[in-house]
Amino acid sequence: MQNQNSPLILTFGTADPTGSIGIQADLASFAAMGCHGLSVITSILIADTARIEDVQVIDADWVADQARVLLEDMPVAAFKVGAVGSLESVTAIAEIVSDYPDMPLILDPFLSAMPDQGQDSEDMLVAIRELLIPQTTLLLASAVELSRLAETWREPTAEDALPMDAMRVIDLGCEYLFVTGTPGDMHDVTNALFDESGMLRKDSWPRLPGSFAGAGSTISATIAALLANGMEVPEAVFEAQEFTHAALANAHRLGMGKLTPDRYFWARDPDPASDQ
Repeated sequence: MQNQNSPLILTFGTADPTGSIGIQADLASFAAMGCHGLSVITSILIADTARIEDVQVIDADWVADQARVLLEDMPVAAFKVGAVGSLESVTAIAEIVSDYPDMPLILDPFLSAMPDQGQDSEDMLVAIRELLIPQTTLLLASAVELSRLAETWREPTAEDALPMDAMRVIDLGCEYLFVTGTPGDMHDVTNALFDESGMLRKDSWPRLPGSFAGAGSTISATIAALLANGMEVPEAVFEAQEFTHAALANAHRLGMGKLTPDRYFWARDPDPASDQ
């Protein structure tokens, strides 16, 4: 029997029938980086490329059981946590990952297209802040999502609070914070990486035309895969951005809604006629 050589990554997240976001997107990004993905479903979407119509949350006991069975059977090189589904699942996931303190944990819990759950959404944010962020190697959030998270510890403000909010996240115990969509040239997308020393790097990429679903999922899953392959966080963040920009530049129009990143752009012959 042949030994398993590809790093294994366990991802927690939602099942998206279009493959644009969530578990399906993670598995594609892992495979593109030479990793094998293991998945724990936290919710199931009814969705097309235009919108998410409804979500069915999976019972937290089922979430925990999915993960425990896998972890008892296979050696995992990294965790990725996406949309958590429910407050109870936050608690279950936090308990599971706490048993593996040396394992890289990439946390990307924000999915703006998900239906708002009112007070439950606020309670989940607080639970994520208290239970998952202190265990996190890298948290990915857009500037808007970071501001929303920050409102669990401060009042809303019109001032630029991003640097202060970023350092508060680091103070919570998160090793790195990667913020997308930070202020910059309107023709570019600018992202920033923070650690305990402050801002480590800022990268800008040409803004591509079109509306996309899955850019954030692609970045966070690719970072997880690169860490599983032994890369250091700052380098992994840059490489993941480069990969994601290329995946978006080659995006598919699968339906009538948003474009879906092509995570296998590198495997396609750019000019089939050249082989003839």
